[in-house]
Amino acid sequence: MNPIIYIVDDDPAVRSSLCSLLHSEDYQVQDFSTPEAFLTEARSDVPSCLILDLNMPGSDGLRVIDKMNALMMHIPTVFLTGFGTIPTTVRAMKAGAFEFLTKPADPERLLHVVAEALQLSQNSLSQQQELNELTQRYKSLTVREREVMEFTIKGLMIKQIAMEMSVSEITVKVHKRNLMDKMKSRTISDLVRASERLVLVRAQQ
Repeated sequence: MNPIIYIVDDDPAVRSSLCSLLHSEDYQVQDFSTPEAFLTEARSDVPSCLILDLNMPGSDGLRVIDKMNALMMHIPTVFLTGFGTIPTTVRAMKAGAFEFLTKPADPERLLHVVAEALQLSQNSLSQQQELNELTQRYKSLTVREREVMEFTIKGLMIKQIAMEMSVSEITVKVHKRNLMDKMKSRTISDLVRASERLVLVRAQQ
C-alpha cells in the first residue's frame, strides 16, 4: 500500500503549506486540525508518519503520543513547534518522537526526515508481518512436533530425542520432517533462528 503522511496542526496556513510541499513530492497526505480527528481516521497498518504540532489549543502533542501508544498506533512522529527549547526537545524525544523541528521547518530537512520516517515505518511493518507469519507457522505444529523442535534446537540427535520422548526413531524423523516443512526451515540453523525470534515475540507479549 502507498505510504501516508498525516499532518496534525490547528493552523490552517501551516497545514496548507505542508500539504503543498508533500504533494509536490507525490506523497499521499491527510491533514487534521485536531488530534481527535486524526486518532479516529489514522491507520497504522500501512507505511506512515505523523507531522504533529507540539502545542495546540487544549492539546499537548505529547499526550497525543501517549494516546497513540495506548491504541498500539506505532507511527513515527515528527514534532513541529514554533518555539523549541532544549527541555521541550528532550521531553519529545523521551516520548518517542522520531524527530523534532522548529517552525518554519526547512523544506529540504523536512522532506529528508519524512523519507527516513517512512522507511522506518516500512521496515517495522515488514518485520511485524514476518513475525506474525512465523507465529502462525509455530501454532500449526502439533504438540509432538513442538517437542521435537525443542529437543532439536538444543542439539539432540534423532536417537537421543527418541529416548527422551519414548518413541521410535522413525516417529521422530516423521515429526522432524513435518515441523521443518511447517516452519519453512531448510536447515537446523534456520530452525534455531526461528525459535530465537519466537522467544522475542513471546517476551514482547
